[in-house]
Amino acid sequence: MLHVILTLIITLSLFSGCVNKHGISERYYNSCHEYYDLQGYYHKDCDENLIDFHSQEPKPERSSQKVW
Repeated sequence: MLHVILTLIITLSLFSGCVNKHGISERYYNSCHEYYDLQGYYHKDCDENLIDFHSQEPKPERSSQKVW
């Protein structure tokens, strides 16, 4: 039983991805291409992550109450 668990842990660690601040990807640092278009708008195109952390968190709802 211990041999099976140890083999499973080693196998899973070999096939695991890198965890960075945005999610789990194949590389630790995402290679991003940043540029400005002709109208002056900033664009940032990054590699896709295997799992995105921000896509799984529910967005907090804003309250419509006035602060005053």
